[in-house]
Amino acid sequence: MVEIGLFDFQLDKSKIALAPANPRDHSKLMILDSSRKITHKYFYDLPDFLSPKDVIVINDTKVIPTYFEIKRWRKGNTSNIRLNIIRQLDDGDWVILAKPKKRLKITDKLIFSDKDHVSADVVGFEDEHVKIRFNQNMDMMAWIESNGKLPLPPYITAQRELRDEDKESYQTVYAVHAGSAAAPTAGLHFTKKLLDSIQARGIRICNVILHVGSGTFSPIKTDNILDHKIHSEWCHLDSQAANLLNQTRAAGGNIIAVGTTSMRILESAVDGTGKFSEYKGETDIYIKPGHKFRAADAMITNFHLPKSSLFVLVCAYYGIDDMQKAYVSAMENNYRFYSYGDACLIYGDLSV
Repeated sequence: MVEIGLFDFQLDKSKIALAPANPRDHSKLMILDSSRKITHKYFYDLPDFLSPKDVIVINDTKVIPTYFEIKRWRKGNTSNIRLNIIRQLDDGDWVILAKPKKRLKITDKLIFSDKDHVSADVVGFEDEHVKIRFNQNMDMMAWIESNGKLPLPPYITAQRELRDEDKESYQTVYAVHAGSAAAPTAGLHFTKKLLDSIQARGIRICNVILHVGSGTFSPIKTDNILDHKIHSEWCHLDSQAANLLNQTRAAGGNIIAVGTTSMRILESAVDGTGKFSEYKGETDIYIKPGHKFRAADAMITNFHLPKSSLFVLVCAYYGIDDMQKAYVSAMENNYRFYSYGDACLIYGDLSV
């Protein structure tokens, strides 16, 4: 048994970042090295901790603006519903996360837009999700991207309204492949100038895709974290990326995962000897204490929520006690937490 209490901590809400650093790379960067020494830098100092043999692995997924405030219609009566569209199913139906879900029943009609005559019927329920069917014969993904709002995390929207600037600031500068319900937040610190500086030093960049699902915000609710059912996410590490990673390892370079999302796909695509192969499809890998890391020599990540699978992941990588000490240091040194917050560069111990 691994008790959930080991991954808890208290955080004053004043330390939750409600907006990113400006410029992006002026966020703080905590360095956690293998000797367990803590060093405080800024994100623009990152190239100083990389060498020409290294490769950084970035997740170039793009957040879809899937947040809507709509009307539910039932027998002439309407009610307000807030929802996030999660994904489209193979049968053409869609999965959403609705609040309050208890207001919805099968056959309810959801009015997305009177102007565009866009509506959907509730056709089923799946755990915390709702299954809907749009009534229009049109490119719904294109309409959603044009009319939805970015789904900022609830710990931000609980303290402020959505802003126009979020459309840019909640995307990485290298976002390409639309499909995420949340940003891969470790990547938010990079500017194009910083990426150019990194590449100018001979450090290579490896692109992978992992579409971040809504499950990334789900807390672990079981007393024993081993009983937690981890969320599944679609990802792709292609053969070109696998070859680059294998070449980097053979040349003695370090592989640096940018974010827990990159770490998830890397650990899904590596074998027991540390060799990478192409990986495409869903991954439900649950990285927790006891996991033998074989993919990344270091990782860049933000400061995560207590009792979350993301905090469990970084604790697995660096050690529970040492990670808790690092979080205490972050609070004492006024680091900003969560999606728009500061970052840390962590050096782990590989099992290959």
